[in-house]
Amino acid sequence: MDDAFTLLRQAADLLPEDAVAENGQTVGDVREDIGRQEWEMVLDVLIEIGDVHPVSVDFWKLLTEAARQMMLDRSRRWCEWRGWEVRHGIVRATLSLVGAEEGRRRTSFSGDGRLRPMWDIGNHSAGGEREMSIARVWVEYAQELGPGETADVRLAPMSPEQWRHLKCGDVITMHEARSVAGTATVIEVLPPRS
Repeated sequence: MDDAFTLLRQAADLLPEDAVAENGQTVGDVREDIGRQEWEMVLDVLIEIGDVHPVSVDFWKLLTEAARQMMLDRSRRWCEWRGWEVRHGIVRATLSLVGAEEGRRRTSFSGDGRLRPMWDIGNHSAGGEREMSIARVWVEYAQELGPGETADVRLAPMSPEQWRHLKCGDVITMHEARSVAGTATVIEVLPPRS
């Protein structure tokens, strides 16, 4: 296995020269940072470019391993998540959790994709009963989400094909046990890219 620094160079080589992050940093900037051995900065900029520019699963695999070697656990999980989205598609929603007085949840949950609640996404069994689906939750731009709070989230369904019917504006509910834990409005659905 290559070292993290080689992996970062390889990931940069997978990008077209005109790829740019939202903050204006370019692949050329990444190469300069590689020359200065600014490894964590290189990883961050490559992630930012990958978040706004279509990239391959291989790109995310390289970054995942580099982040693992650099012991940057949250970055590693994000790169794994983004690779999963390339393979399976993207579902984003605005999630509002019920307040602590209304629901079972009394504390915040970590927003890094480890929570796997059940979701009512409108599917029913052959007998007409409501079927629940499971999806991991990644909270965008926040480390955690607590009772009564609202944030944009990304969902990684255990069975992505069961979620393909969703479209922008659909309302789905998050459940922890039988009780409703939150309500989400779908804001983006993108098909797999690989």
